[in-house]
Amino acid sequence: MITSARNPRIQAVRKLLEQASARREAGAFVIEGLRLIEEACQAGWYPRELFYTEDLSQRGRELLAICQGAGAVLEMATPQVMKSVSDTQTPQGLLAVVPQKPLLLPERLDFVLILDALRDPGNMGTILRTAAAAGVQAVLLTPGCADPFAPKVVRAAMGAHFRLPVAAMDWEQLGRLVKPPGGVALSVYLADVQRGVAYHRVNFCQPVALLIGSEAEGAGEQARRLADELVHIPMPGGFESLNAGVAAAILMFEVVRQRSL
Repeated sequence: MITSARNPRIQAVRKLLEQASARREAGAFVIEGLRLIEEACQAGWYPRELFYTEDLSQRGRELLAICQGAGAVLEMATPQVMKSVSDTQTPQGLLAVVPQKPLLLPERLDFVLILDALRDPGNMGTILRTAAAAGVQAVLLTPGCADPFAPKVVRAAMGAHFRLPVAAMDWEQLGRLVKPPGGVALSVYLADVQRGVAYHRVNFCQPVALLIGSEAEGAGEQARRLADELVHIPMPGGFESLNAGVAAAILMFEVVRQRSL
C-alpha cells in the first residue's frame, strides 16, 4: 500500500495532472471516478495503472479485475494519498493513468469543428462533450489551444475523448485537411459576434467546418483567412457575446437540425 504522497509513482501521477509536457512525453493522462474509467474501458482505452483505496465499492472492485485482466498495474493507496493527487473535491477512491490513444480522422469529412486558440479547459471539455453528442466527426485544435488531455478538459468532456477524434495541428495542416487539393473542400463558417449571416439562414447540409474563436480575443487572423463566411447568432436581449461553449452548441445543433429535416 502507498502511504506517502512522496512515493515516486504518486509524484509521476501529479506531474501528469499538472504538466502538459509530462503528458506528451508519457503519452498518457489521468482520469478519475468509476463512470469515466468504465467508459474508457468500454471504448478500449484500458489503464496502465490504477490507484484505489481500501473502501472501494464492489462495482469498483469488479472494474479493477477487468483492468488487471487487460494488463493494468494495481496499487492500493491511503485516502490521504489519493486526496493529494485528486483533481476533484470529493475523490471517489479510484484513479487511472490511461495511454493516449488518438482516434483516426474519417477519410471523408463533412462535419468538423475547429477551435481557434481556445484556452479555457472547462469550455473545451464542454465543447468536446457537445460535439460528440452532435455527431461531429472530428474536433481540430489550432496552436494556442488548451491541452485536450488536461484534467479539467477530460472531466468536463465526460468521456468524449474515447469516441471523438481530437487533433491538434498547425494552420498549414488544417488548411490542407479542410480544403484538400483536388478533393472536396469544406465550407468554413467562422462564428462572429455580430457580423455575417444569421446562423439559421446558412445551408449547413453541405460539407461544413464550424470555426469557434476564443472568448477573450475572438478568432485570429489566420482563422479569418481560412473562413469562407462569417455567421452570427442573433441576440435580441442585447448582450455583446455568448460563452464559446454555448455558441458552439447552438451552431452544431443547427447543423443537426437542418440535416434531420
